Amino acid sequence: MMPVRTLAEDPAFVVIEKPAGTVTEPGLGHADDSIMNAAFARWGADLAPLGDARDHGLVHRLDRDASGALLVARTAAAYDALRAQFEARTVGKRYLAIVEGKPPRGEGVVDRPIEEVRRGDMKIAVVGRGGSGRPARTRWRTVGHGGGRTLLDIELETGRLHQIRAHMAHIGCPVCGDRVYRVDLPPNTGSSARAKGPPLALHAWELSFAHPVTGARVTVRAPVPASMAELAASSGITLAREMRPPA
Repeated sequence: MMPVRTLAEDPAFVVIEKPAGTVTEPGLGHADDSIMNAAFARWGADLAPLGDARDHGLVHRLDRDASGALLVARTAAAYDALRAQFEARTVGKRYLAIVEGKPPRGEGVVDRPIEEVRRGDMKIAVVGRGGSGRPARTRWRTVGHGGGRTLLDIELETGRLHQIRAHMAHIGCPVCGDRVYRVDLPPNTGSSARAKGPPLALHAWELSFAHPVTGARVTVRAPVPASMAELAASSGITLAREMRPPA
């Protein structure tokens, strides 16, 4: 069983650091190697009674290839309160991404609907151009640039499948390491999309939410993984102290 690193632990919830390349929950081909498997090994007495109706405490999900902060509720009341915040879009979700190229401005918003479609055995996001799909808004701000790459601080106003990856490719700046979403081409669902390569440079850096019991604002940050820090350094991009991995 994989080790679990916690970023915050409370009787009502836990925030887990999810590594890149690890699935969030069990599924086809991943019956026992997900983050939730590891969470059950540690907090199973709390999570098991929540049942399937409350996803055994899993409040949201991260892409398999992304890393960062993952929120899991430990009580039924906490799950209900936290899910309500996600649905009301009052949870702050900030990501760090290193993208290829440079956006046209220092900051901006991608406001393009996303449609989820299945091609073969892969579910992908297609950015709508004619009103199709569900509303999706991604707010980005440049915080560093070098070596033909840009470090972005990204806030999600919605939470669609592969939203950041699809939106960044849409504006001509695909996330480094992304083998699915490409500029001016349909998503790649072929064998090369599954081939091993450098880790995806997309990290769920910060979660901010109201404590499900006290209502006090809670902010939890996950330092970037070593692979992303190394990519930034090799590109000449300096990470702020609070973004860096532990020494």
